[in-house]
Amino acid sequence: MEIVRELPLDQILLGDAVRMMRMLPTASVHCIFADPPYNLQLRGELRRPDDSLVDGVDDDWDRFTDFAAYDAFTREWLGECRRLLRKDGTLWVIGTYHNIFRIGAILQEMEFWLLNDIVWRKANPMPNFRGRRFTNAHETLIWAARGRDSRHRFNYQAMKALNDDVQMRSDWFLPLCTGPERLRNEHGLKLHPTQKPEALLHRVLLAATSPGDIVLDPFLGTGTTAVVARRLHRHYIGIERHPAYVEAALGRVRRVRPSSDEGVATTPVKRDQPRVPFGSLVERGLIEPGTILMDRTRKVQAVVVADGTIRVGSLQGSIHKVGAEVQNAPTCNGWTFWHVEREGTLVAIDVLRTVPGA
Repeated sequence: MEIVRELPLDQILLGDAVRMMRMLPTASVHCIFADPPYNLQLRGELRRPDDSLVDGVDDDWDRFTDFAAYDAFTREWLGECRRLLRKDGTLWVIGTYHNIFRIGAILQEMEFWLLNDIVWRKANPMPNFRGRRFTNAHETLIWAARGRDSRHRFNYQAMKALNDDVQMRSDWFLPLCTGPERLRNEHGLKLHPTQKPEALLHRVLLAATSPGDIVLDPFLGTGTTAVVARRLHRHYIGIERHPAYVEAALGRVRRVRPSSDEGVATTPVKRDQPRVPFGSLVERGLIEPGTILMDRTRKVQAVVVADGTIRVGSLQGSIHKVGAEVQNAPTCNGWTFWHVEREGTLVAIDVLRTVPGA
């Protein structure tokens, strides 16, 4: 087999997932999103069921499950994912109760480091017609780093902003793919039985990647991952074995207009921000000696000293040390605890680190 020497960036490859992944170079992608086939078999054929079958699955479907074959298949494609991920890369896998628990166990066996399991709670799930089980109203995503020592990317502030400035939780309430977004064939039937909504992929890629990162989807389907990656200025590599799905995915991607460069910027991750000593703000005149710093309630006040320390009564030291002392706490992030008054409004001194030249 001829090995691909260069990454096929922003391309959709027609072929078997494992075979195509083996042609890609090691440690070449930042993030992988995988929506593998469900662990369902009928007459020995591994396949994706229609949504109605997923929600109305009965014991006849469960009976045909071949766990050994599915586990072998899972280890094969996950092994390639592990090889392709960069050291600090992450993997997202989505599934249902048919397969996600087996995948999770195998991930741990292969020494991926599980970061979160996320429940996608469907706002409009398919009803259960048989009435023998609960309505299947969610799917589970596993988010894992390549290894325990990976310094994985998590755009915490961007997720918080997306959630009305509240910490993003691990239960996501999003609707199924419906309306104009849902692809249909010439007969009006769903082109792909498990097409994922773009809103779900938007959240995944916004959380774990940056503009310019490379995202791989080994089971691309009709191209949702590629569409969202292009819109958010991420590079994508898609793999899909069904020609009709590849054709549909290519059509979707061509219709996408990428956001402006300004539109894809997100709130910086704290560790990506330059570490600026408080004293440098004093040196550069952004905070003058003698300035009064306060907590957000204005109950505690400190005076800025020329050497970059602050003083409260006889207590003098760094913004962190003094902040901890006045709260009788073991530690304190002085950047967020202390504020300075600007035009009648209290501003956290952390904001001043973003001033050009600080």
